[in-house]
Amino acid sequence: MIIGQIQDGIVLDHITAGKGMQVYNILGLDSLDCSVALIKNADSVKMGKKDIIKIAQKMELDFDVLGYIDPGITVNIIENGAKVKREKLRLPERITGVIKCKNPRCITSTEQELTHEFYLADAQKQVYRCLYCESMAKND
Repeated sequence: MIIGQIQDGIVLDHITAGKGMQVYNILGLDSLDCSVALIKNADSVKMGKKDIIKIAQKMELDFDVLGYIDPGITVNIIENGAKVKREKLRLPERITGVIKCKNPRCITSTEQELTHEFYLADAQKQVYRCLYCESMAKND
C-alpha cells in the first residue's frame, strides 16, 4: 500500500495500534474537505504496530485531548513537503469537556451547566479523577 506524501498539513504518528479511529472521531476529521488518511496497524520498529493519521491541511489541534487519548502521539507539522515542527505529547494535568463523570451523585449530574473537569491523579497509571466528586474516569 502506498500513501503519498502531503505538501502542507499534519501527520499524527506513533498512535497506539487501535486508537487511530478514536482520534479520527474526536478530531472530527470526517467533516474536513481535504484528504485524510488513517493507516491502521502499520509496522513499527519501536512499537511493533501503530496507527498513523495524515491530514492534508493545517488545523488547530487540542493537544490536551490528544494527550489524554494517547500520550505517545507525535504531531508533525508539514509545510512544502518538509517537516517543520515536531511535538511530542504528554498527559495533560487537567482535561475539560472531553469525558463525563459517570457518578450519578456528582454535582455535574444535577447542575447541567457545569463543565465536566478531571485532573491527573496518578500519571504512572494514567488515572484521572473528577474535580467535583473524585470519581475515577475511564479512558476507553
